[in-house]
Amino acid sequence: MRGEPSCPKCGGRVRAPGLFADSWQCDEHGAVYPLQPVVPPSVEALGVVVSRSRVPVWMPWPLPVGWLFTGVASAGDDRSGGRATAVACSGPGPLGGQGEMVLVAEELGVGLGARFAGIPGPDPGPAMCLGKPPAAKVIAAGRPTGLWHVNGTPPDRAVFAGESFGLWLWAIVWPEESGLLMYDELILTDLREAGAEVDLVPCGALSPRLLS
Repeated sequence: MRGEPSCPKCGGRVRAPGLFADSWQCDEHGAVYPLQPVVPPSVEALGVVVSRSRVPVWMPWPLPVGWLFTGVASAGDDRSGGRATAVACSGPGPLGGQGEMVLVAEELGVGLGARFAGIPGPDPGPAMCLGKPPAAKVIAAGRPTGLWHVNGTPPDRAVFAGESFGLWLWAIVWPEESGLLMYDELILTDLREAGAEVDLVPCGALSPRLLS
């Protein structure tokens, strides 16, 4: 488990702001919002991300039966606030076995969602099947929100992306068959608006997806 900030696009090392740059720098991607070290899932860790985030912290709520919260990641620092969040959950897959999901909210160009999706990024762009109706619909903070399939991803996952409140909303699901979860019109809650309900989130073991 890494103890230093990293690049949200590639996971590489980043340099802190200093004399010659007023932003975090990645050798490959230039100025970035640093991805903060991932810590084991807990209500306290979730609360820290929620309190500093400038973008939604999406979670299926209520969680599907048998599912647990398995980690959270955030890109940004104390000065910028959280400009991207990733919440991981896992539980029984719709066709058996274990399913995993990472929900990402981010500003344009941050690149965290594309990294989990396994595409060059930094945004879904032409990889989205926009010529067709949405492949799935979720209720995000009370609003019906369409999500489109993202092409060109590794075969072990299903990836959906769309726009919510002017920001990217990604849903990355493992294995690909567990993408069937997205057709149940999931209800997504922005945990910044959840108040004391955050204390009720059931926690499981840290998802390795957030460390890959």
